Amino acid sequence: MSVVAEPAEQVLYRPEEAAIVLRIGRSMVYEEIRLGRLQTVRIGRRRLVPPEYIAQYVELLKREAQAAA
Repeated sequence: MSVVAEPAEQVLYRPEEAAIVLRIGRSMVYEEIRLGRLQTVRIGRRRLVPPEYIAQYVELLKREAQAAA
């Protein structure tokens, strides 16, 4: 009997992957990171984006949209 493990939920996204999840361009992700609007964690020289930071960024966008309305 073989046991196949379920794939683990992704816990860190490369900026390019975050761009796909957010459906925005890669350069826009880097700009939002530079502005401090999209937070990241660092491992060595790599910047990675946890899913909860993507969710926080989406909430920021929603608040901005409501304030502009």
